[in-house]
Amino acid sequence: MEKKACSKNGAHVLVFPYPAQGHMLPLLDLTHQLSQRNLSITILITPGNLPILTPLLSANPSIQTLIFPLPNSPLIPRGVENIKDLGDGGNIPMINALSKLQEPITQWFGSHSNPPVAILSDFFLGWTYSLARKLKIPRITFYCSAAIFAAVSDHLWGDSVAVKLGLEVKFQELPGSPCLTWEELPTLFRRYKELQVTDTNFELVKNSMIANTLSWGLVFNSIAALEDEFLDYLREKMGHPRVFTVGPLHLLGRHSNLGGSPITNDGVLSWLDECEDGSVLYVCFGSQKLLKKAQMEALAIGLEKSGVKFVWAVKQATTQQLMDGFGSVPDGFEGRVAGRGFVIKGWAPQSAILSHPAVGGFLSHCGWNSVLEAIASGVMILCWPMEADQYLDDKLMVDYKKAAVRVCNGSDTVPDPDELARKIAKSMRGDVVEKIRAKELRDNAVEAVKVGGSSNKDLDSLVQELAILKGQNA
Repeated sequence: MEKKACSKNGAHVLVFPYPAQGHMLPLLDLTHQLSQRNLSITILITPGNLPILTPLLSANPSIQTLIFPLPNSPLIPRGVENIKDLGDGGNIPMINALSKLQEPITQWFGSHSNPPVAILSDFFLGWTYSLARKLKIPRITFYCSAAIFAAVSDHLWGDSVAVKLGLEVKFQELPGSPCLTWEELPTLFRRYKELQVTDTNFELVKNSMIANTLSWGLVFNSIAALEDEFLDYLREKMGHPRVFTVGPLHLLGRHSNLGGSPITNDGVLSWLDECEDGSVLYVCFGSQKLLKKAQMEALAIGLEKSGVKFVWAVKQATTQQLMDGFGSVPDGFEGRVAGRGFVIKGWAPQSAILSHPAVGGFLSHCGWNSVLEAIASGVMILCWPMEADQYLDDKLMVDYKKAAVRVCNGSDTVPDPDELARKIAKSMRGDVVEKIRAKELRDNAVEAVKVGGSSNKDLDSLVQELAILKGQNA
């Protein structure tokens, strides 16, 4: 089902987001920027995810939608269409379910009076590369993650047989020759190695991931100054220069607070107003991650013993999750830290908190969107990576850029509270080198999105390349 709207004169692009918040929102931010540059855009979406587009469609009435029901899967409950309702384990069935849309997309394409000149799709939808080849148009890969992740991922999937189950991997041909333990490898790849014999769904996923760097171009929500060596590596690997950095996308202009709840006056910003500049640590592990009971207790003790002022945004566990061993804020903790600590239970206005002058550190799981928000605000990250691409984001920020401090790692690791308190106190004290580097990266980010900056120029270059494709199809 297609929603009609007024069209633009620029090249027509089919945008295909992956239905997970951390994936969707940056791609929708990019779509907003492309629409502002006169591209004609159709977004492919399933009905359950359509409400997420409301702010984007309100700001850009020319954008069209192509709505297809999510194909049935025995592993996805009826009515569920987003990863937030499935957990990370739902990625494999979701990728496979969405791949069944190839035939309806082909039929729509054939019946369109002005079909797209390219498909711009999330890196989890690598199967759209073969679809694009059948349609005789280019496929562009959008990465909501870092270029270091794309480089590592390409190596792993391209030579998966050489990777031995449970052993560390040395990436000698990558810049800096990083070495990763088994636990630090991207979660999707580890699951593939562990389950490939018993789960036939993984074959499509493997081929999809390999297809990403075979695509016509790559677009990263990143900054050239942050990842230049990995971007150059990917250009050399692909044999062409079509690797674009367009981030941080949220700095380029987010309309209607896309993807966030309205900033409520819950008192946190007023509380921060009373604190000294750079004195507060913000603690948050993203919208999806819950800590186990022992981890919550260790973190609470560490924060209490550190003597540092903090804001702690805590995802609320359900009764069932508490029974399963996940934790909540320990009883009596808020009373003991009254005046020095501010606990938010539920959603927090993260961008507003990080950009507040009082915030000088961010204890984070190192999800890429959180890393970019910290960079854009000039806030030093205290890293506790747990899964997915987070170990690579940690490695980039700590080992390559010296702009972050590693305080813990592992989804099941329980930190020693005294050691955690010591690391927090030391990191937040004075102008440590990581704080200075974080402010330098903020300057890089702000420059990148200005007119004439690297990200702004790459956005314009992408639009120009798409205009050439339109001319070739005319």
